[in-house]
Amino acid sequence: MFDFERYRELFETAELYGNPAHRWLIALGVALAVAVLLRVVKTILIRRAQRLADRAAAREWFSLLVDIVAKTKWWFQLVLAVYAGSLVLVLPVQAERVIETATVIIVLLQTAIWGNEAVVLAIGRYSRQRMTVDAASVTTVSALGFLGRVAIWAVVALLILDNAGVEVTAMVAGLGIGGIAIGLAAQNILADLFASASIVLDKPFVLGDFIVVGTDAGVVEQIGLKTTRLKALSGEQLIFSNGELLQSRIRNFRLLKERRIEFRISVALDTPRAKLELIPGMILDAISAQPKARVDRVHFKEIGAAAMVFEAVYFVTEPAYNVFMDIQQAVNLSILGRLEEAAISLAFPTQRLVMPPASAN
Repeated sequence: MFDFERYRELFETAELYGNPAHRWLIALGVALAVAVLLRVVKTILIRRAQRLADRAAAREWFSLLVDIVAKTKWWFQLVLAVYAGSLVLVLPVQAERVIETATVIIVLLQTAIWGNEAVVLAIGRYSRQRMTVDAASVTTVSALGFLGRVAIWAVVALLILDNAGVEVTAMVAGLGIGGIAIGLAAQNILADLFASASIVLDKPFVLGDFIVVGTDAGVVEQIGLKTTRLKALSGEQLIFSNGELLQSRIRNFRLLKERRIEFRISVALDTPRAKLELIPGMILDAISAQPKARVDRVHFKEIGAAAMVFEAVYFVTEPAYNVFMDIQQAVNLSILGRLEEAAISLAFPTQRLVMPPASAN
């Protein structure tokens, strides 16, 4: 016959590692309860964030939260549950230290996974938004994101080693000295890398911009980690290091809304005054006849050594260079026709040589 009292007494008096059986059962119950609670909390957070992502304006951020929470690992929840159950027990100091160290390591690993996932998702979001308009910056940001992920795992690895009892001070010092040496050896590469980040963040120019750097000009084709590449008007590719590029004065024509044109016309010195008075009106009429041109000023500027000089300034209301050249061509032909009708000659370089009279012998 089954002796219930005997087994109950045995159960109450039996001990394992200094804890009675009923305390182990309580610890097991706490661990199971915490495991279930963490699972429920994870599910609720995912569903709630997904619901907000479906209807909120900032749906991208809630979708990001869903994906990050979904990266919560089962072993992370298991270790937290075991740690919570261990708090009920009276364990040796060494066992407590092992459990605490293992828990801290697991928490650090899970934190690194969350951080890594956040970086990956943020870069993916940026790539989707910018790929069609600025593919080069996507490449650069992806590279910077990789460096960020490496930094996250490096920091977590050092923290894990420190909690595991490894002396990391000398290791960090050695890495610091090695980093300085590497930095000195690769300072040009690092300068270009940081310059690339500056270009991506500050955006002095983007893909498709026409820029002038010193005596070189071209359309931006690629912004890389180390170099930026332009397509020159003459067809060849110009390659600049990013560090050198940011140290130069850059003229960016992206925001150019209209072009200012200044030109001069020189007529012969012997042109009568009555005809000189007609020339500003001729120039003004020639410019005003163009629908995309706006006159600023027209003046008889100076009496030169070999010509009468007239100066005109006008604006082309479209930035396209071909439009500007078409208008300038039309203006030049119109002025030339009006001068011909008025029998006014353009000046050409001349020199007057005065010879002294020959001396009588």
